[in-house]
Amino acid sequence: MTDLGNYTNTSEILKKYQFHLQKKYGQNFLIDTNILHKIVEAAQITKEDWVLEIGPGIGTMTQLLAKMAGQVTTVEIDRELIPILEDTLSSYNNVTILCEDILKVDLLALSKENGGRPVKVAANLPYYITTPIIMALLESRMPLVSITVMVQSEVADRMRTGPGTKDYGALSLAVQYFAKPEIVVRVPASCFLPRPNVDSTVVRLTRYKEPPVVVDDEAFFFAVIRASFNQRRKTLANGLANAGSLGVSREQVETALEKMRISKTVRGETFDLERFAELSNLLIHMRE
Repeated sequence: MTDLGNYTNTSEILKKYQFHLQKKYGQNFLIDTNILHKIVEAAQITKEDWVLEIGPGIGTMTQLLAKMAGQVTTVEIDRELIPILEDTLSSYNNVTILCEDILKVDLLALSKENGGRPVKVAANLPYYITTPIIMALLESRMPLVSITVMVQSEVADRMRTGPGTKDYGALSLAVQYFAKPEIVVRVPASCFLPRPNVDSTVVRLTRYKEPPVVVDDEAFFFAVIRASFNQRRKTLANGLANAGSLGVSREQVETALEKMRISKTVRGETFDLERFAELSNLLIHMRE
């Protein structure tokens, strides 16, 4: 079976199947073997692992994963790619191909089908739905060990940044609540076919066994974070009070801030994970 991961072999496969790129799926195929090996190495795949791959494309990374892992389940939304995957992965008996939208897959049920074994995720994610996919994975109750993914560089930087920077926001806090984010390698646009308009970054998110902060109501905690960044220019008190779904008044927010010994004019973008946890814990009990 032809190893993929370079321009020549990828082009031949696409030509063989007369495959036409679907812009709506944000398809860009990685054609750099060195980067592929770095992704798989960063994911720390062993024969004991069940790997979930999202968006396999023509099976370029899947081939490497199949050689390293005990079992690989790959989820591809584009039906036109399934015959190609069945061809490029025909030599591997440890790969299951699912033609599904990953955002509609019951991830917990899928993990149970694989014996409830710990799962490592590897993916070259479509840029247009990167955040929803990452959040779905992190919020799922499956036994997730890590997520090693290729994303737009701007998104990778948002995952790692802290208070006071322009990239800091709800995604930063959500990722850092669930996992430790680490940059693996920067990937120039020239490593893809077709070439995207932006550079990419491989990031590894290592799931915490327990979140670094204690929150009394996780859903409310995240609602507070989202409301805090929906209106970045407003004070935290005004932003949260304007979010009717939270059910808190400006006076309640100001009282909570006073208990925290923080100015009433503070903005959400200055709060770190610990402060958001403290604030949400105070507010949830004021609501009761």
